[in-house]
Amino acid sequence: MAKARRAHNAPPWWFALPALLLFAFVVLVPSVRGVYYAFTDWDGLDPHFSFVGLGNFADMFNDADAMQAIWHTLLIAVSITVIQNAVGLLLALGVNTAIKSRNLLRVFLFAPAVITPIVTAYLWRNLLGPDGAVNTLLGAVGLDGRQQDWLGSPSLALWAVVGVIVWQFAGYSMVIFLAGLQSVPQEIHEAAALDGAGPVRRFWSVTRPLLAPAFTINLMLSIIGGIKLFDQVYALTGGGPGHATDTLSTLIYKDAFTLGEFGYSIALAVVLTIIVAVVSTGQYLALARNERAVS
Repeated sequence: MAKARRAHNAPPWWFALPALLLFAFVVLVPSVRGVYYAFTDWDGLDPHFSFVGLGNFADMFNDADAMQAIWHTLLIAVSITVIQNAVGLLLALGVNTAIKSRNLLRVFLFAPAVITPIVTAYLWRNLLGPDGAVNTLLGAVGLDGRQQDWLGSPSLALWAVVGVIVWQFAGYSMVIFLAGLQSVPQEIHEAAALDGAGPVRRFWSVTRPLLAPAFTINLMLSIIGGIKLFDQVYALTGGGPGHATDTLSTLIYKDAFTLGEFGYSIALAVVLTIIVAVVSTGQYLALARNERAVS
C-alpha cells in the first residue's frame, strides 16, 4: 500500500525528458562523435577523411611536446591544489577571529575570485612584464638584481602562471574553509582548551577532522580546475616561451585551430578527459574514505 502511494506521488519521469533530450543533443552526441574523430585524420574542414585507428594516440606518445604538455598539466594541477588550499586555509584561520575588520578582510580577499579569469590574466601579464609594476617595485626598493622577465623565462613562466591562479582563487578556497570553521561548535574548542591543548593541537586534533568535507570540496575543485586550465595560461603566455607552459588544453587549441589537426587534437582531448576522470575519481574515493574515518 505504502509502495503504491509513493509511486502515485512520485513526479512523472517524462518531466525531465525535454532537458535530457537537450543534454543529449548538446553534450552526448557531440562527445561521442568527437571520440570517433579522434581515430581519424580529419582536418576540421574537409568532409573526406581517413580512419587511422590508434595512430593519433601512438603519435601523441611519441610527441615530445605532447608529453611535456601532460607533465605541465599535472604539475600545475598539483601545485595549484597544494598551494591554493594551504593559503586558503591560512586565510580562513586568519579571518575566523573576532577582529573588527574581519568582514572587510573577507570581502577583500575573496574579491579576486569574482574577476573574469581572462581579465586577471591580462592584468598580471602587464604587471609581470619586463617593464611591469613588479620589476618597477623591485627596482624601487633596491632589488634590481631580482628583476626578471617573469613570463618570458622558461624556468619562471610556469611558476608565474601558478602564482596568478593561486592569487585569484585562494580567496575562493578561503570561503569554503571558513564555512567549515564556522560550523565547528565552539564548545569543543573550549573543552579541548580546558584539557590543556594549545592552538596547534586544537587545530590538528579537533578542527582538522571536522573540516574533512571542506577539504574534499576544495581539493576536488582545485585539481579538476588545474587539469582543465586554459584561459589564464593562454592569455598569460600562449603556452610559451617555446612550449615551457603548454598544457594539454593549450596544445589542443593550437593543434586544432592553428595547425588544423583536428583528429589529433581530439585525441589529446580524449586523453585529457580520461586524466580528469581518473584523477577526480581516485581523489574523491580517497577523500570520502578519509571523511568516513574521521567521522
